[in-house]
Amino acid sequence: MKRKSILVLTLICIMAVLAACAPKAGEEPMAGDQNSDLPVKDRAGIDISIPDEINKIISISPANTEILIELGFGDKIIAVDEYSKDIEGLPQGIPLFDMMAPDAEKIVALEPDIIYTTGMAMAEGNDPYKPIRDMGICVAYIPASLSIEEIYEDILFIASSLKVQDKGLDLVNRMKNKIEEFKKVGATIEDKKTVYFEISAAPYLYSFGKGVFLNEMIEIIGAENVLSDHEWWISVSEETVIAADPDVIITNVDYIENPVEEIKSRPGWENMKAIKNNDVYYVDNYATSHNNHNIITGLEQMARAIYPDIYR
Repeated sequence: MKRKSILVLTLICIMAVLAACAPKAGEEPMAGDQNSDLPVKDRAGIDISIPDEINKIISISPANTEILIELGFGDKIIAVDEYSKDIEGLPQGIPLFDMMAPDAEKIVALEPDIIYTTGMAMAEGNDPYKPIRDMGICVAYIPASLSIEEIYEDILFIASSLKVQDKGLDLVNRMKNKIEEFKKVGATIEDKKTVYFEISAAPYLYSFGKGVFLNEMIEIIGAENVLSDHEWWISVSEETVIAADPDVIITNVDYIENPVEEIKSRPGWENMKAIKNNDVYYVDNYATSHNNHNIITGLEQMARAIYPDIYR
C-alpha cells in the first residue's frame, strides 16, 4: 500500500512538471488539410512522421488507451502499459510494458506502426523511446494535459493521426455539450459549497489548486475548491484541510480498502462540517484521474455528490 501511495505521488509530480512544459492547446498546428494530412508534430511539439496506414498500435498510459478504444481502435492495440491492463475493450493476453522504463527491444520486436506514450516517460530528462524512434518507429508523446481544453486537443490529435477526424470531433462535441449543461446549472447556484478533493490518502495527503482540470470541474458544477488559492497538484497538511473546513470531501483514492471511512475516522477531523454531516464521497478514480473523455463521468459523479438535490 505504501509503495502504491509513493508511486501515485511521484506520477502526480511528474505530470505537473511535464504538463507545464507542454505546448498549450492550439499552439502547434495539428494537421493541414483535415481530409488527408496527418499531424507533423505530436502533443509535446516533437516532429513526427506518422505512417499512412496503421494496423498495430502500442498505447502507453491508460488515458491514451481509453481514447483509442473509444475511437474504435481497441482491436488494433497490440501492447499497453501495466496500468491499462484492466481497461475494458483490449485484446486478451497482449504484452504489458513499464510506463517509465519500457523494454525497447521487446517493443521493436512487436513491429508497431505507432506508439502513443506519455510525457511522464521523460521525467528524468532521458528519452527511453529514442532507440525505438531510431529504428524508424513512430512515437507520439502526449503529455498529461492540465486543462479540459488540452484534453480536447489530445483527443483530436489521436483521431487525426488515425484519420478518423470526424469521430474525434464528435467525441469532443459530445463532451462540450454535456459540460455546457452542467455550466448552465452551476451558474444558477448562489450559495456555493466548498470542496476538498483528495487524490492521495494520509499520511501523504495530495490534492490540487487552480490550473488543473479537476478544479475546472468543481467550478463548472457551481462549487468552490478550498485550495483554489494554490496552483496545480499540491501536497497538503491535515491542518490546512481542517482549517478550510469544507462542506464536502471527495476522494478518488482506490489503493486502500475504504477511503471514505478512513477519512471519517481521522483523529482531529471529527468536527469538520463534511464529517459531521456525512458529506464524504468516493468518485471513480479512472473517471477523475485519466485526462480524457471519461472526465464527463467524473463530472456527473462529483455533481451528484456535492449537490444531490440539484443534479439528479
